[in-house]
Amino acid sequence: MRPRLTLVHRRDCELCEEMLAELEALKERVALPPLELVDVESDPELERRYGLNVPVLLLDGTVVCRHRLDADELIRLLRPRA
Repeated sequence: MRPRLTLVHRRDCELCEEMLAELEALKERVALPPLELVDVESDPELERRYGLNVPVLLLDGTVVCRHRLDADELIRLLRPRA
């Protein structure tokens, strides 16, 4: 199954916009899975779980990083496992 990236964000969130821009730039250098954007306010469970603690980048539902993009960690997690 193909990996899935999800960016949990909030409207008018500067850190969220920065992480999205960094992901777009990273996509120019590294093959990334499709990115789904999910507004934390669209789901009561996400709002409860993350609240103001956004952005959160998830890979197949598991947290990769919060607030700032950790490109090295994302690339490490995307590497095929032997």
